[in-house]
Amino acid sequence: MVRRTRFDDSDCPVARSVDAIGDWWSLLIVRDAFDGSRRFGEFQRSLGVAKNILTTRLRALVAGGILDAVPASDGSAYHEYVLTPKGKALFPVIVALRQWGEGHFFAPGEPHSELTDRRYGQPLRALEVHATDGRRLDADDTIVNKVL
Repeated sequence: MVRRTRFDDSDCPVARSVDAIGDWWSLLIVRDAFDGSRRFGEFQRSLGVAKNILTTRLRALVAGGILDAVPASDGSAYHEYVLTPKGKALFPVIVALRQWGEGHFFAPGEPHSELTDRRYGQPLRALEVHATDGRRLDADDTIVNKVL
């Protein structure tokens, strides 16, 4: 089996973030947690992932502080998975991936799921990156500076 390259000591925040998430199954688990999934069976049904893969990914997300395993809310012997504050901080990442996917992988008018504002039932505005003075920025407006 090929050993996975680790980036947990990299000086790049993107590399460390990718290392913490692990893979695409983990991002889909986090997506489902935002959508209300809490139990192993709910994740398994939604994703159709093999139980051994799901078990491994859930353990890694718990170990990484992204999910907590807590006693089941119904008092049963099972436990549930809930997003930690660190996990909830992934919300803009999930929204950005969703909006990127909507913009690049669906034909005009093609049906797809839509994230809406719970209060008003309206779709979210596109995420934007802004400078401290409020200007909208794109990749050409930024540079990576190494902080010592």
